[in-house]
Amino acid sequence: MLFVPRVVFKMSTILQSQYEEKRFALRMALRLPIVVSGRAEDGAAWSEPTETDDISTSGALFHLNQVFAQGEELFIRSHRPDGSPIEVTAKVARIAPAIYGTARVGVVITDPKETWVRLFVAYVADDQSSEAAEGAA
Repeated sequence: MLFVPRVVFKMSTILQSQYEEKRFALRMALRLPIVVSGRAEDGAAWSEPTETDDISTSGALFHLNQVFAQGEELFIRSHRPDGSPIEVTAKVARIAPAIYGTARVGVVITDPKETWVRLFVAYVADDQSSEAAEGAA
């Protein structure tokens, strides 16, 4: 019967590793207005304004009302702090149910990645300059 605890330990280790955090990019809580667009199953184009819960150097998390699948391609439009527009392509990495029938969507930016990284860095720099100005006051 000494074998049983070892099996239980291995099973819990397998379950634990299944739900471990897989994100590795720098992340920042940010309510960034975005417009997400894509295609419905019937091919019809859709577009929905929303805002991010957070962004990272490689992706974003936000809520949508649209129906789509994991792995689907989405297009995201936003603006840098200076007002210049950006548009990137993203792949749906995770979907979870959220409040009021919306979906909580995690995406990975696929193209152009550099544009998204510059957007992230611009908001980090903007946030830090705001904090420095508050500290000086």
